[in-house]
Amino acid sequence: MNLIDLAHRMALAMHIPDGFLSVPVALAWWVLTIIMIGIAVRQIGDSLNERQIPLMGVMAAFIFAAQMLNFPVLGGTSGHLLGGALAALLLGPWAGILVMSCVVALQALLFQDGGLLALGANIFNMGISTAALGYFVGMPLLRLFGGKRWGLVAAGFVTAWLSVMVAASLTSIELVISGLSAAVVFPAMLFVHMFIGIGEGLITVAALAFVVSTRPDLAVTLAGYLSPEALRRPVDRGSMIGVTGVGLLLAAGAALLSPLASASPDGLERVAEDKGFLDRALGPVFNLLPDYTIPGMDGPISTILAGIIGLLIVFALVYGVSLLLRGRGEGRTMGQQSGSRSGD
Repeated sequence: MNLIDLAHRMALAMHIPDGFLSVPVALAWWVLTIIMIGIAVRQIGDSLNERQIPLMGVMAAFIFAAQMLNFPVLGGTSGHLLGGALAALLLGPWAGILVMSCVVALQALLFQDGGLLALGANIFNMGISTAALGYFVGMPLLRLFGGKRWGLVAAGFVTAWLSVMVAASLTSIELVISGLSAAVVFPAMLFVHMFIGIGEGLITVAALAFVVSTRPDLAVTLAGYLSPEALRRPVDRGSMIGVTGVGLLLAAGAALLSPLASASPDGLERVAEDKGFLDRALGPVFNLLPDYTIPGMDGPISTILAGIIGLLIVFALVYGVSLLLRGRGEGRTMGQQSGSRSGD
């Protein structure tokens, strides 16, 4: 397989392909990822409400579609939104982890974006770490800035930028443990992702500003930093259906723009090519909608349709999982209350 073929089959952004990580490293990160998802599932089942469930689906669809829009950065390199910090700031850390885990998993399973053995590492790097940092760093920053509007902008930008740097650092650590030189990987990865992080910060701030300006009542996690008047808007079933529809339309709009995305190599791909380890990448085990295209269909319409299929599937997946977890959480609560009454 020549270099062009390998580059075409490489993962986007920080999606690590199989072959880059040693088997022990990949398995170790699978264990960490399963543990963290288990904690998130346990935590979120006790806190989900009717408002959050459709929002989680919409957030997953939007992040999936936005990740198709690579933007150019310096030196013929591109990057795109990760979205973990944004999800956590709007939905909370556990919901953010669930949303990001579903997005990254779907990208690997349906679009062959990242390896299957490396999927645990990819979920941890791009989903778990970014969502956790988004909340546990972003919220203290908001408190530090006193909940001011400019504070939301500053906290959102700094947190999003840091989330990219943490994800790049984790990817670098995994590559180094797998046998690559730290002196080669770390400087290259952190340098290029410093600039990709700026794009992440700007997109995150724009999305936060849009939500806070149009529907602040939906920013559940930020409720303590918004005015009481902004939170008084009633949220009924009809309203949430409307919000869901608008959110899916915005995600579809991003998918429509995907053919205009930068074709330059992403950060990890650029580093792998420049530093000589791109040829370690293995091709996918199977192909369903490879490289975000419909097999047998060429041109921009193929990418657009693949994107719309993906965002609808990830919306349905996250929505369904959220409903299931809420039902389990309610069942646990009822069981605890019943046991408490029996004890009395």
